[in-house]
Amino acid sequence: MRIRKTAAFALGLVLLSASFLTHAGYTSTRHPIVLVHGVTGFNTIGGLINYFHTIPWNLERSGARVYSASVSFVNSSEQRGQQLANYVNGLGHSKVNLMAHSQGAPTSRVTASLIPHKIASITSINGVNKGSTVADVVRGVLPPGSYVEGGAQAIANALGGLVNALSGSSNPQDGVAALETLTTRGTTDLNNALGWKGVNRSSCSGTNEDVWINGNRIKYFSWTGRGVWTNILDATDPFLGITSLAFGGEPSDGLVGVCSTKMGNVIGTHYDMNHVDAINHLFGVRSLWTNPVSLYRSQANRLKNRGL
Repeated sequence: MRIRKTAAFALGLVLLSASFLTHAGYTSTRHPIVLVHGVTGFNTIGGLINYFHTIPWNLERSGARVYSASVSFVNSSEQRGQQLANYVNGLGHSKVNLMAHSQGAPTSRVTASLIPHKIASITSINGVNKGSTVADVVRGVLPPGSYVEGGAQAIANALGGLVNALSGSSNPQDGVAALETLTTRGTTDLNNALGWKGVNRSSCSGTNEDVWINGNRIKYFSWTGRGVWTNILDATDPFLGITSLAFGGEPSDGLVGVCSTKMGNVIGTHYDMNHVDAINHLFGVRSLWTNPVSLYRSQANRLKNRGL
């Protein structure tokens, strides 16, 4: 009996070791991963609160090298794209894989237009690739040049300044430019300027995975969720429940319509996940049916398998 128990214990250790070795390099991409935050985002606040909650560690624990970029809390995608290009150039790597949430997606596409030779892939996560109906509504109640717009601008810029102070950044802030760039009209203008690369101009679908910019092949991917109320304990769900009303019957994650998020190779749009869940916030409180961390890990493995 004792021999059987010893043999079973030894077999268990072998299986555990095999499992560990199998997953040890699961996310070890050839090029580093750069996480790009969305509007009203940051890389970290005082080293205690990360925009991509636990995601960097979960990528790094099985081989990935991960950076979290810092761009403006509020600003246009063009300005943020230039900032991100400067950041990528400063890292000193031949290429990087950009994994970008929300406004981080158009920001990353601007970066790819500026330094295509430095970008191996872009992954859009709940990305605002064709604008947001919520931004359209907000723009409608903030008439250009009005006192209301001026007040909103002052508040947004002040918050951006506070985030700069707390995160050790010095990024310029422009709340009105951020709002304009996220409207349907603003994003359409951006897509026109970028030649609609990776974004389907005429239908609710993705495009080819391979996108060519100035002779450089860049892999484009995207995914999103279509949940809004995903966990009764998540304090952000009621806010998203209100903003989701702007979409009527159109599927959305509370802030961005599903069709607007599609870019390149669409990995999936069926996930029970809202806009905040997509970055594993609020502090990991999410739906029981979708673990956002697993999506990032699976994508890193996909990039690895493509030699990226």
